[in-house]
Amino acid sequence: MTSVERLKLYTSVVPSRVQRSIQRDNFNAFIHYGLNTFANKEWSDGTLSPEIFNPTNQDAEQWVKVLKFAGAKGIIFTAKHHDGFCMWQTATTDYSVKSSPYLDGKGDVVKEVAAACKKHGVKFGIYLSPWDRNCPLYGSAEYDDFYVAQLKELLTGYGEIFAVWLDGACGAASDGKPVQKYDFNRYYEVIRKLQPKAVISNCGPDVRWVGNEGGFARDGEWCVIPEMDYGTQSIIEQSQHEESENMKAPSVEMFGEELGSREMLEKYSEFVWSPAEVDVSIRPGWFYHKSQDHRIRSVNNLLYIYYTAVGGNSLLLLNVPPDATGRLNDADVDRLVRFADRKNAAFSKPVTVDGVTAPVHEEGFKPKNMFRFGFDKNSFESTGYYTPKDEADSYEITLKLAKTCKVDKLRLIENVSFSQRVESFRIEAKVNGKFKTVYYGKTIGFNRIAFFRAVRTDEIKIVIDSCRLKPYIEYVGVFEQDKKGKNPHASPLKSVMKAIHRLHNIRAAKKKAHTASDG
Repeated sequence: MTSVERLKLYTSVVPSRVQRSIQRDNFNAFIHYGLNTFANKEWSDGTLSPEIFNPTNQDAEQWVKVLKFAGAKGIIFTAKHHDGFCMWQTATTDYSVKSSPYLDGKGDVVKEVAAACKKHGVKFGIYLSPWDRNCPLYGSAEYDDFYVAQLKELLTGYGEIFAVWLDGACGAASDGKPVQKYDFNRYYEVIRKLQPKAVISNCGPDVRWVGNEGGFARDGEWCVIPEMDYGTQSIIEQSQHEESENMKAPSVEMFGEELGSREMLEKYSEFVWSPAEVDVSIRPGWFYHKSQDHRIRSVNNLLYIYYTAVGGNSLLLLNVPPDATGRLNDADVDRLVRFADRKNAAFSKPVTVDGVTAPVHEEGFKPKNMFRFGFDKNSFESTGYYTPKDEADSYEITLKLAKTCKVDKLRLIENVSFSQRVESFRIEAKVNGKFKTVYYGKTIGFNRIAFFRAVRTDEIKIVIDSCRLKPYIEYVGVFEQDKKGKNPHASPLKSVMKAIHRLHNIRAAKKKAHTASDG
């Protein structure tokens, strides 16, 4: 197969409708809440008494309103964690809220969250752990029937579900039990039948885990990747661990540094569209612990995670756990409000583009289309884009701004209905009559937020140095520097990048030592 044929093969891989939908709404929230909240644990073993679940001031609407203000488009709620305790009125087991004193056993937390989401215009999703440390059927063929029955209850009783999050964590061997062989294909079929618009995440075909829980996204993230098994064999080993601080280094051994580079893809013949999701908690733990009230992520850290995940062709799933009263803790709320204010301020001053110079466009797809962001709300397809008429080695797009101003960021979006194509690009700003490079980037994909040190300019140039065939650019936005706070990439970036380099050096040393021992 020639290099051009391979590029045509790569660019033939495009997202499904459900994948396009979650890529448009690429920031969602996780809520871990259950018996562990009241027992001060991360993992419990399925023997805790339901009697301890008794929130005194539970308010699902508070959760939803705060998370919506922070910018989350959807909320994924832990309907059942590994302990097997069900947060709804299930007919499958008594180990649920119906055996708790909460609302005299009549409560249904899943129903409360679903209703709050509907009321406030936020999408609702569920997390249902396949691992169940309470169910006596676990480890047998009958357990899959039990699990599917729970799935059906959740998928038919609570309105439209936008996401089903299937956790791969499992420690059954430490319980002295056999590890259940999950029938994931059966789960997928049930979800597709009952909630066809839902994305299936983590151990699923629609969204893959980024490979760590520390908030680290790849610098060059691809959605077109080799068709591998991204199932439980690595997720079990790398994801949530009991009493974990959840600040582990990126797991690149299985998932790779750049899954979609040409060098990587050349080794394979089958490919899929699989966007990465960065799941991370606002605290060291996933469930609330009072001892961690002083260890909430800083606003700058949250901004850094947002800009590198959402702004780096990935999805962000930010966990914010309610406390034992049944409310989000005041400290978490304060942090989220300040995070939202800073994030909103960063994009509060879009700069008008007066003129654009670009390679001759394909008929009907003019450069001016890049400055009108919009998509069809049913198909999630772009309503406009620019593409050059001819393929070239590189492409230059020059933007003449309506005024001279201090600019420190661009937002770029590819029309991924034509796949992901841009492999490297740079941004240049005209300063004192000369263009200087202010930003180097790898991929763009469905969202790239390019932050750089603020420059005073009236002209910006986007140079695409490497591209698979030709680019399809859906949107370009130029933004002035905001005055609310420092660019989160200015100071935190240095310390974070140093930490990442240290982690990379550690992994490289381990690999070198392993290779030497093999030799």
